[in-house]
Amino acid sequence: MTSQKLKIAPSILGADLGCLLNEVKKVEKDADLLHIDVMDGHFVPNITFGLNVVKSLKGKVNLPFDVHLMVEEPERWIEAFAEVGCEFISFHIEATVHPGRLINYIREKGSRVGIALNPATPECLLNYILPRVDMILVMTVNPGFGGQDFLPEVLPKIRTISRSAEKEGVDIDIAVDGGINEVTAEKVVKEGANVLVMGSYIFKSPDPGKLIVNLKNKLSNRGFKRRK
Repeated sequence: MTSQKLKIAPSILGADLGCLLNEVKKVEKDADLLHIDVMDGHFVPNITFGLNVVKSLKGKVNLPFDVHLMVEEPERWIEAFAEVGCEFISFHIEATVHPGRLINYIREKGSRVGIALNPATPECLLNYILPRVDMILVMTVNPGFGGQDFLPEVLPKIRTISRSAEKEGVDIDIAVDGGINEVTAEKVVKEGANVLVMGSYIFKSPDPGKLIVNLKNKLSNRGFKRRK
């Protein structure tokens, strides 16, 4: 089994939306994924980006699109986002009663599958479906708004998911989203995360691309690895 490499996924939730394409271009060269939070005002108390925003960026940005559906009835939106060409589509396990069926549907539409867990959602809900997904997205804040403080009580969940993946022999991405900065990045990677979703910490930097490169080098030089 091969360890997953460290990846940085800038979240456009932290970008200046008045010049969104220019903001994304600042990270395009050095990032690994572009994270797009889709919120419906029902599953979480906020409304953010919809399909038209994704369409406006697709074809202009040389990054895989990682769409995070924070919506009720995620089944309704899979086909539309897949048709736009979103490489990753993540849904919240709390938002569906048939996660296995939804996993199959996303694959049928040609996208890779992610499952997101809210901070209070136990990782045992991943039992029986962990080998069928490409990414687990662990929320390290309660979803809905950017700029929140990291919840350290989620760290054991990351560790448990990483160990479960190793035990089952599956090589998946473990992503974290919420309050990720230079300090908290070290903590989550040490527990097994390899995809860092970072919004305002990246886009408020004077040089977002350089920040991404420096963070990758720092974590690599200190020997933090996803799994051995």
